[in-house]
Amino acid sequence: MKKNASRADGFARAYVRQIAASCFAVLACFAPPAASQTSDLVQRSALRVCADPANMPFSNENREGFENRIADLIGRKLDMPVVYTWFPQATGFVRRTLRAKKCDIIMGFAQGHELVQNTNHYYRSSYVLVHKSGSKLERIVNLDDPRLKSSRIGAIAGTPPVTVLALNALLTRMKPYPLMVDRRYESPAEKMIADLETGEINAAILWGPIAGYFARQSKQKLTLVPLSGETKGPRMSYRITFGIRRGEPDWKHQLNELIAANQDKINTILLEYGVPILDEKNRLVAQ
Repeated sequence: MKKNASRADGFARAYVRQIAASCFAVLACFAPPAASQTSDLVQRSALRVCADPANMPFSNENREGFENRIADLIGRKLDMPVVYTWFPQATGFVRRTLRAKKCDIIMGFAQGHELVQNTNHYYRSSYVLVHKSGSKLERIVNLDDPRLKSSRIGAIAGTPPVTVLALNALLTRMKPYPLMVDRRYESPAEKMIADLETGEINAAILWGPIAGYFARQSKQKLTLVPLSGETKGPRMSYRITFGIRRGEPDWKHQLNELIAANQDKINTILLEYGVPILDEKNRLVAQ
């Protein structure tokens, strides 16, 4: 399960925000012993956040992402200013920010990841399939649909949906897009949505928060289908938490209380960015 969580985390932060699973394994070697970390490492004068400076819809230096908005909400509740340490979420992100004690929280991290201590999750989402509304893929449910055998499908290389495509003998129908890029210069998700609009591909598979954000910017009407019901291959839905250092139980408890008390406000922010939020029964939270 940790391996799958790592891979999903690698995609959801892809475009340099997320780290591929192999990099996580290497970085874990740099972890200091948990016993040496105590809650007094958390700064009480400001909410110190680690974030990528160019990774919409999650974050950017102009603080326009939904994680920036959620950080502002938490900062207000703590009566603290929000202060950022900016660093591209590529190899070394956690080691050079959170573990270097330059900040105290990462606003989005997949639950169960060994690099950080997770808070309770504040949303759950999944990979989604995106197609033009009214196309031949209308009412599609999952990736074993026979209509996909005559479709061109865009997907990010190295992510869980690619495994599911392989299990359904659809790799020959796939157009791959790169996983690890510098988001200051490349945006595979935007390219994929543009290819969907022009007919270069018939369907796009993306991590839900990314798909929802860029699909809303499209001039064409697009349909998003959560792939949380897939029965083959790795799981496609993940709980997203705040990531903090291990050995900080008081900080974790405080953040868990803030999540519980402000869940409705957090959901409102997420939905404004088009994030498909799923409940524990895989039902979409109302838009």
